[in-house]
Amino acid sequence: MTTNQSANLAKATFGTGCFWCTEAVFESLDGVISAVSGYEGGHKVNPTYTEVCTGTTGHAECIEITYDPAKITYQDLLEAFFRSHDPTSLNRQGNDIGTQYRSVIFYHTDEQKQLAETAKAELDKSGAYDSPIVTEITAAETFYEAEAYHQNYFAKNPNQGYCAFVVAPKVDKFRKVFKEKLKAELSH
Repeated sequence: MTTNQSANLAKATFGTGCFWCTEAVFESLDGVISAVSGYEGGHKVNPTYTEVCTGTTGHAECIEITYDPAKITYQDLLEAFFRSHDPTSLNRQGNDIGTQYRSVIFYHTDEQKQLAETAKAELDKSGAYDSPIVTEITAAETFYEAEAYHQNYFAKNPNQGYCAFVVAPKVDKFRKVFKEKLKAELSH
């Protein structure tokens, strides 16, 4: 298990399309210590954003979350994951198309794997979506942190076109749905 033993923190890694959106959503949750944009699931060592965007490295844009399980559970993170993007869309989220934008859960423990598989199966069975969930569930391997300019991108660039028209509405919708789980300074 990937944890910080001294503080009892845990890791979770999710890909929901563009990591700017994913990072902004998860950073707002109480109990999430950090959400770092990066790449995972590919075959190239130390990939760059430009390389990942070609779709040839096999990596997904994702975030690695450090969280406090005493404040937020992995099940809560899974709920946020499934409700913050379209898990039925194969290799695409909105206008972002390619394997680098796939829906993916990189699990760090056997328990995370079981919880992710159960959540996916229950959602599929419930009929919550019109199409089958295509989310990939795979073991976490090497996470490569994205270039510095991608970190906290939405917070630093709220008026940039993509942020204003794609990220902001997604974050606003998420905060309304998860208002009881937001960090105190965001829940007002």
